Amino acid sequence: MPLVDRIEPGPDTVSILLTTDNHVGVNESDPIRGDDAWKTFEEITQLAKTKDVDMLVHGGDLFHISKPTKKSMYHVIKSIRTNCMGDRPCELEFLSDPSYLSNGVDEVNYEDPNLNIATPFFAISGNHDDATGESFLSAIDLLAVSGLINHFGKVQDNDEIKVSPVLLQKGTTKLALYGMSSLRDERLHRLFRDGCVKFQRPDVQTDEWFNFLAFHQNRAEHNFISTIPENFLPSFLNFILWGHEHECIPHPVHNPQMGFDVLQGGSSVATQLSEGESAPKHVYVMNIKGKDYSLESIELKTVRPFVLREIELSKTDLIPGAASKADVIAFLTEEAEKAIEKANESFKRNNSDLFEGGKTPEIPLPLIRLRVEYSGGFEIENVTRFSNRFVGKVANVNDVVQFYKKKAPRAESKLAKKTKYDVDLIEEKLTERKTTELQLQDIISDFLKQTQLALVPESGINEAVKKFIENEDKSALNQFITTEVKKETKALLNIDIDESEFHGSDEKHAKNAFKHVLSQLKESDTPIDLDFVVESEPASTTKTKGRKKAASSNAKTKSKDKILESDDSDLDMFIAEDSVPPKAKSSRSRSSKNSYAEDFEILSDEDDYTPPVKKVGRSRASAARRR
Repeated sequence: MPLVDRIEPGPDTVSILLTTDNHVGVNESDPIRGDDAWKTFEEITQLAKTKDVDMLVHGGDLFHISKPTKKSMYHVIKSIRTNCMGDRPCELEFLSDPSYLSNGVDEVNYEDPNLNIATPFFAISGNHDDATGESFLSAIDLLAVSGLINHFGKVQDNDEIKVSPVLLQKGTTKLALYGMSSLRDERLHRLFRDGCVKFQRPDVQTDEWFNFLAFHQNRAEHNFISTIPENFLPSFLNFILWGHEHECIPHPVHNPQMGFDVLQGGSSVATQLSEGESAPKHVYVMNIKGKDYSLESIELKTVRPFVLREIELSKTDLIPGAASKADVIAFLTEEAEKAIEKANESFKRNNSDLFEGGKTPEIPLPLIRLRVEYSGGFEIENVTRFSNRFVGKVANVNDVVQFYKKKAPRAESKLAKKTKYDVDLIEEKLTERKTTELQLQDIISDFLKQTQLALVPESGINEAVKKFIENEDKSALNQFITTEVKKETKALLNIDIDESEFHGSDEKHAKNAFKHVLSQLKESDTPIDLDFVVESEPASTTKTKGRKKAASSNAKTKSKDKILESDDSDLDMFIAEDSVPPKAKSSRSRSSKNSYAEDFEILSDEDDYTPPVKKVGRSRASAARRR
């Protein structure tokens, strides 16, 4: 709906403070930067109090790790108790089923007679603070069950996702608050593509609700299937708070194709010294009245100043060679000093009230990063040795400079324009531009392939290792293997086999037959469940039990009197893959194949091109021989 310049507060105006990606606990062991994240989070909650908003909506990654330290939990709880609790009455009327919240109790916290909530805090979980462990709980769940926040948008079923809104009303303004906790982008992309994500809508005055979505997935195009395109989302939405991306874009961007506005709020603390983190950090006050809204961006003052500079030595007056090494170091030292001065001036400008009356408060040490391209024969110095020149002047005393060389241009950069539906080929080329993190995953994958695991899938172990590294989840591997062994054991017990094959006199034949059964399970299309607790059906029973599950889900939907299922055609996305689709989806795939070309710009102009389909069927005997 239209963005207007200003909406005055009033009895019909819903005022919301928007924030995302606070990453409390990041760099907590750093003696200089360890308190940055929680101090900024405290400022954000103070703004919610001083701006007198009706509610606070968080877009994910409140914490930096899935198991935050006591220090992180202490400061978050203290900030919420100090600034979000009080005697001020909350004017929001809660209209939806409380079970749509994951609070541990069937009640929104500001209606609990045992709590005094002045500003309700609604939050989804991101990829850093997602649920783990046998009970599938997150730090957000702990805050919710304690009554401090309202946890919404938790995905309970990773195969069929139904997104139900939290319905709120103030005066004549009706707000439908949707949320989706973070999932692996590849998995969610596939679910959207296959039409397995359904958004439910209010069946009372359906067109009068302002539809707000809190979302936490990749927005920038990392590779072909690890991004969620905006046209995957339903067009009835009015506004999307998009988390996960740390670059702050302090104004909503209208999507003319879908009709909604997208706000990429960005992080409130720099977790990496990259270009996307160098923009000023903001939070936002959103006022909604009817179907109109206004947005005020507020620059945060407690954020440590950060200056990033790009330098190409070949474009300077410096002469390549070993003789000019001292001149190069002197030049870079001068550039670093200029960046420090710029950062300090930026802090003084943003915090002018602190310097009134001749006050001289301590300016926090800035973050400085020089990205230096030194190809062409230039001699450089050790990064740590150069950075230590600025001890006492900068916060990042070990990595002030980053040296790199330009890579030769690749001829494959126009691959996407020449390829239409061959997803495998696109991914093969895109992996050539992988980061160090993805290269580590490739090493793990290669090692696992050499071990020739017969039961546990390699891709699942790869993702479990990723959770172990990124989220510091020490139990990720153990939980995944335990869950996977239980699931595959159940699948083996449900397979109809000829007992004579296994109990005959030929022991070698029995072993080969068993290996063949394992290979069938391993090569099945059952997606890997990396949430460990939400158990999916075994490979051998997925097709038969899937219909029963869908039927029971539909029955539950019909019984709800407040919500109806969206029939938005934009949700019915399909991508032709290099595999044989199930018969039940053949009609839908034919009808939606043409729509795919309109949704993605990487496709060629050859509209009549159809990908070849590989034959995947083979006899048991041939499969056993290959094994």
